Amino acid sequence: MNLQWQRRRFDALEVRQLYQLLQLRQTIFVVEQTCVYQDLDDLDLEALHLLGYDRPSGRLWAYARCLPPGLKYPEASIGRVAVEQRQRGKGLGHELIRRAIDSAYLIAGAPRERVAIRISAQAHLENFYATHGFLAQGDYYLEDGIRHLEMLRPAVFPEPDKSK
Repeated sequence: MNLQWQRRRFDALEVRQLYQLLQLRQTIFVVEQTCVYQDLDDLDLEALHLLGYDRPSGRLWAYARCLPPGLKYPEASIGRVAVEQRQRGKGLGHELIRRAIDSAYLIAGAPRERVAIRISAQAHLENFYATHGFLAQGDYYLEDGIRHLEMLRPAVFPEPDKSK
């Protein structure tokens, strides 16, 4: 897969980028998941936006929003994780999460060993996130009608063996 990755603060997003990321989020979280919720929650203003573009077409195929510690949770956070439906099952989600973890460390502005990352994961993705070092925290809960689970990637976490 030939993707071009970009990280942008809100004020550095071009209008076309903002349109594409909002369109992808709306397509997945509102239309595909038939979930009516308030997507624009002011957290975008302080986020580091991770964008994965298909090089030949320029289409946005992958997106994640990374938040600094203290904004949504005491820890850094990753959310609004989205992969365009036709691109799923090709390993892009794993690449997106690896890059989102790096972006969360970057926005936290601290060494990796001092930054924990908390997420609100859809329950059916618990094993997916566990492969990236996230540990289940507490009980399942409903968020916008979808079963979720808080998960935490501890601050001191050995890097996964990339040879597997």
